[in-house]
Amino acid sequence: MALSPFSRLATKLFHGLDPESAHEAAIETLALGLGPNAPKDVPALSTRCMGLRFPNPVGLAAGFDKNARAPMALARMGFGHVECGTVTPRPQEGNPKPRLFRLTEDAAIINRMGFNGCGIESFTRRLERFRTLQAGRNAVLRSVPVGANLGINKIDARPLEDYPYLASRVAPLADYITINLSSPNTPGLRDLQSASTLGDILQAITRANASLPPLLVKLAPDLDPDALPDIVEAASEGGAAGLIVNNTTISRPPSLRSPLVTETGGLSGRPLAQLSLQMLKRVVPLVKGRMAVISCGGIESGFDVFERLRSGADMVQIYSALIYHGPALVTRIKSELLHEIYRAGFDSVDDLKSAGR
Repeated sequence: MALSPFSRLATKLFHGLDPESAHEAAIETLALGLGPNAPKDVPALSTRCMGLRFPNPVGLAAGFDKNARAPMALARMGFGHVECGTVTPRPQEGNPKPRLFRLTEDAAIINRMGFNGCGIESFTRRLERFRTLQAGRNAVLRSVPVGANLGINKIDARPLEDYPYLASRVAPLADYITINLSSPNTPGLRDLQSASTLGDILQAITRANASLPPLLVKLAPDLDPDALPDIVEAASEGGAAGLIVNNTTISRPPSLRSPLVTETGGLSGRPLAQLSLQMLKRVVPLVKGRMAVISCGGIESGFDVFERLRSGADMVQIYSALIYHGPALVTRIKSELLHEIYRAGFDSVDDLKSAGR
């Protein structure tokens, strides 16, 4: 499906800027309410996951709206859920610029942002305003769950205190919470994915919070496969409702053609597709239906979504493809997904998911 005139123009304009300036311009545009309005989703796309109802299975991954500046506009764009963050306890600048790179030849992104953001105080104030606005809008916008992705500061981090504190701040405002232990751009963060440390963090969160929305853990694609069973068990025993599989990768596939391949940071986009699918197929049998699994990485078409759902994912998230294909991508993916579902003889997303269980 061809890009709409609006999507083509927006993508061309933003790609005329350096990547970080383009990202800021896109968020500011959306925060002003200037984004597109997608058609209402058909019932066949609706799905239930973690006790929540989602209008469709295509969500926006964390990292795009770090500071919860535009969840309303992103919901109007047609996403089935919007994940804001990663947010840290205190504001921080992140890593030195330049820190965001388009690998255009590979339809990929490398970032080493380093959890730059406004901190939890500003983040929660914006979520509060969003919830007030959302309550007065139509039922379509009220039906789009909004999640909060939580991380730690680079300096003076205390994970066993920081994650419970952040969870307590966002719990009244978020439909679900994601614990980010897998960004490669904060020193020592990925070490927190070990089964014992993950279990301690989840236990600390649940001990400090009597009531929480569904809690998810976001994993790195570079984990040792031998460590996965213990990590999945720790997540399940710690009360996690789901896993996001997966974050960016520090690996560099030999197929990459861009001269920017030598930049350090996490790689996302099309080259991550097979690595993400492989990890999904390793994780799903370990989960055994006890938690939701959200697949993220290299998704840019309805067939990609169909393949992930057929492989055991409950939902998917996208980000990098949005940079290359523009805001019309979400509607296109959902249209293609419906075509794939009907072509395969299923009636709905939930019908497809049930057949794969």
